[in-house]
Amino acid sequence: MDRDRELLRHFLAAIAYRFQKAVRGAPPHYPEFHAGHEARTPVELVRHMTSLMGYTCTFFRGGSYPMHPEPLLTFQAEVERFHEQLQQVATELEGAGFREISPEQLLQGPFADAMTHVGQLAMLRRLADAPVPPENFIHARIDGAHLGADQAAPASPDEHWPERPK
Repeated sequence: MDRDRELLRHFLAAIAYRFQKAVRGAPPHYPEFHAGHEARTPVELVRHMTSLMGYTCTFFRGGSYPMHPEPLLTFQAEVERFHEQLQQVATELEGAGFREISPEQLLQGPFADAMTHVGQLAMLRRLADAPVPPENFIHARIDGAHLGADQAAPASPDEHWPERPK
């Protein structure tokens, strides 16, 4: 695999890691938490992110992916489907060449968009009174071959964080 594809795959793994950090241990009310002003709920964000990664696959193999995938029965099922779609993008990266898109466009478009949504999931955790513990991501154990839900625990969590739930 060339360096561009290795970096794109590593970025997918960073999305997977940060995504799991944002959803792991979330309280039961979190998936349907409404921040107001027509903002997406966490479950809606995850479904959108799945669609975004499905759309990304079309740049490799053609075809289409539904803008609004069918809702699944549980938040956990939505999380698993998202990770499966991340894996599918990684598989496409290993295969045929890019169609009508460059590695830079993938990074600045759907990959950066997905990371933005991960940040929104983390922000919604805070607004839902269940903030995500901070950590130094430079030391995170992120592996381009590991895109599933069973991500590593933080390697360098912050010992002190004032907003820690009591």
